[in-house]
Amino acid sequence: MRKLSFPIIIIVMTFLFITVSCKKQEKKEVEEIKVSLETPFDSTLVKTFFVNHPKLQKYQADVEKLYRKHQFHYVWYDDNGINDFGNLLYDKINNLEEEGVQVDAPYKKQLADIYEDPDNDQKPDIATELLSSSLYFFYADKVYHGIAANKTKDLGWYLPRKKQSYVSYLDSLLIEPTLINKDEKGVLSQYYLLKDVLQKYRQIEKKGGWKTITLDPNVKSYKPGDNSTTIAQIRQRLFITGDITKDSKSTVYDDALADGILKYKMRSGNTPDKVILPAHIKDMNVSVAQRIKTILVNMERCRWISNDITKSPEFIVVNIPAYELTYFNNGKPELRSKVVVGKALNKTVVFSAVMKFIAFSPYWNVPTSILKKEILPAIEENENYLAEHNMEWHDSYVRQKPGGDNSLGKVKFLFPNSNNIYLHDTPSKSLFSSEDRAFSHGCIRVAKPKDLANIILKNDPNWTPEKIDAAMNRSTETMYTLKNKIPVYIGYFTSWVDDKGIIHFYEDIYNRDERLASLIFAN
Repeated sequence: MRKLSFPIIIIVMTFLFITVSCKKQEKKEVEEIKVSLETPFDSTLVKTFFVNHPKLQKYQADVEKLYRKHQFHYVWYDDNGINDFGNLLYDKINNLEEEGVQVDAPYKKQLADIYEDPDNDQKPDIATELLSSSLYFFYADKVYHGIAANKTKDLGWYLPRKKQSYVSYLDSLLIEPTLINKDEKGVLSQYYLLKDVLQKYRQIEKKGGWKTITLDPNVKSYKPGDNSTTIAQIRQRLFITGDITKDSKSTVYDDALADGILKYKMRSGNTPDKVILPAHIKDMNVSVAQRIKTILVNMERCRWISNDITKSPEFIVVNIPAYELTYFNNGKPELRSKVVVGKALNKTVVFSAVMKFIAFSPYWNVPTSILKKEILPAIEENENYLAEHNMEWHDSYVRQKPGGDNSLGKVKFLFPNSNNIYLHDTPSKSLFSSEDRAFSHGCIRVAKPKDLANIILKNDPNWTPEKIDAAMNRSTETMYTLKNKIPVYIGYFTSWVDDKGIIHFYEDIYNRDERLASLIFAN
């Protein structure tokens, strides 16, 4: 066996020495990191940080609360450096546009310098730590919370705002970082559905959107079998948004286009027939940029609502722009009904309350405003007005007696509230056939009142469908207290994604989108 030459021995020994030294150095650095993570940092550094980062001072109280909870230990580092959630948050901060947020994070370049340099993400650093915490609260504020509650009330939104401790929520995210992607504790699940559609519409925008459809002013409508260049334009428009699967370029209104028109009308709140009117083409001509803005506005509205509302065993939702009521049982829709809502001068209020009573064959107590503006002037012109309308004076107010012509119809559903709004039947059934159904003085008229009464009382042994029908057709009022109180949520969403992932757009009947958009884009 050959003996190793002296130079080789020197090289081997040198290598071994370097290797051992490196391992000792690495071990020393790991021990230093552990000591840093186990040792509280100087609490006064928090105040200093915000003096140097004034754009984040809004979140100082939350940051101080976070570190008091963690006894001023690092939360964004582990033995390997910046933890997984820190890196995920950095990605989220860089892609706020995907969340429908129209602002850049402050000190974004400073954050990039830290996270993009591999030498900066190992040893615990107080500046990196506090910047990460501050930007987490910035992210939670913009993505989960939305604009301030006082501003939403100015917009006529009186549904209770979501209450969430983002200090406590951070602990969950540190344990399971991927929760930030689609955790319904953070924001209403509808938000994520809109977010997915937002990406689709932005892709459409990148490809040029859709062209304006030209309409012959002499044509009042298009029906199956008609032949026109406008038909080909409509076909192309529906192909872009996926209402039809193929653009044949045909100018003939054929069955394939008719199917697409039905799909389009269903998600636009229109009467689902095959006739194309100028109003429908006008709606199709709304630009993709405007549709994106509508999606952003409604993502913002989703931030204001707690997803806990969907956990009630049963609840009722009314979406004003959709003119639709939905009854949910165990999270699934069991009844949908068209509704009539308040006209522009008598807007139906956005709020929530608990349904406690049902009144069968109800009296209608005429509101003071209607009494002064409509009833009293009518009495002056016709002394028999009350008798002719089945009305009577009762104490100091006028009421309409039960009967088929009663303005509340045969049943009303009461959820006591300061707005004096409730759900009720109506003798004016023809209004439900209209595409625009903003006609009431603020209350909500239901197209399927008997169905709603039956489904609410189906598990109540005191009622059967026959008893309900009889109570609805008496000449005297029957008031019943519900055994199970049902939350009622009256909301305002001009875009909504259904459980099949299909986006619906509705007319902004109270002109609220633009005002909200101005606040979003101002931030």
